Amino acid sequence: MGARAAVQALAASKIRELYNEGLGRKDILAFWVGEPDEPTPQFIRKAATESIAAGELFYTHNLGIPELREALAAYVSRLHRRTDPGQIAVTSAGVNALMLASQLLVDHSDHVVEVVPLWPNLQEIPKILGARVTTIALDFSTEGWTLDVPKLLAALRPGTRVLYLNSPNNPTGWTISREEQKAILEHCRRHGIWIFADDAYERLYYGPRGVAPSFLDAMQDDDRVISTNTFSKSWLMTGWRLGWLVVPPSIAADLGKLIEYNTSCTPIFVQRAGLAAVTGGEAVISRSLQRFRRARDFLVGELRKLPKVQVALPDGTMYVFLRVEGMSDSLAFCKRMVREHGLGLAPGAAFGPEGEGYLRWCFAAETDRLADGVARLRRALAD
Repeated sequence: MGARAAVQALAASKIRELYNEGLGRKDILAFWVGEPDEPTPQFIRKAATESIAAGELFYTHNLGIPELREALAAYVSRLHRRTDPGQIAVTSAGVNALMLASQLLVDHSDHVVEVVPLWPNLQEIPKILGARVTTIALDFSTEGWTLDVPKLLAALRPGTRVLYLNSPNNPTGWTISREEQKAILEHCRRHGIWIFADDAYERLYYGPRGVAPSFLDAMQDDDRVISTNTFSKSWLMTGWRLGWLVVPPSIAADLGKLIEYNTSCTPIFVQRAGLAAVTGGEAVISRSLQRFRRARDFLVGELRKLPKVQVALPDGTMYVFLRVEGMSDSLAFCKRMVREHGLGLAPGAAFGPEGEGYLRWCFAAETDRLADGVARLRRALAD
């Protein structure tokens, strides 16, 4: 007896395996998780503690408190297109939004397509539900990561249920263009394919306006598009576990039922923190974007000086996905770096077979720490 076969077949987290390698050590420079190096701003924390002090400790609406749904609808409307609070669902973490949307759309044996390399959680969620997964790999060059759109459209054949697409992309930083979005949307519209847009890093984008292109901009009211998002990255709230979904009005009630049977509701004091963030946090996003841009430019410049390393300047996110010449086992290489050099980077293999040969470096840190990390990587490459 045991777990379902689909669960047994899931890939264990290689980042977690690597983390365990350095457990208890204080000398490790850790850039392996996608987390900024500073705590949540005080005004956001204060909103939560005041809510707790006021006794807001009970159940609330499945889809989220009205104030937060209204604020998120206004936020999405300002950034993208007019969105009604009835299209918003608040979730217990961005990854919970990913699972809920997948449960909403994906049935056993459905065919889904994913653009990879990709965050492992998003890769494995369709497999938990028994889906058949086709992957289309981004192409790497030092000029930037690119998507072969005709190749993707060929994989999105009639009968495909969902396209999973994360842009800006974790781990590569690749960001889809408006033209690419329009071509994909038109094709999916023609064949009745859902688009599942993971927009977690849309505000960590180094192009115009500081907002990445979104399918929410290009879609029409009746298009099959779901957008998932999180408070974790934009507002420095990784530990709060708060996210949201934008869905067509026709499926909001069914989504509410799924939330009931998963978590019932998101804690109200966490939602109060989210409300403070989304209504008063633009300065937080602006400052983080400026800081991360400096860190990105510094790190890429330093990495390009190293032998055996190839790297593209990411368009978005807080990650550099660097290629190491001759490295065939990124997990073993990362374990050795932890043991011998005290440097924690994420192995590319954690992001699927297409990520092998690469390392992911989270650059949401001060430049002196990044410089120390580069020096340790240089020593590791010289061994």
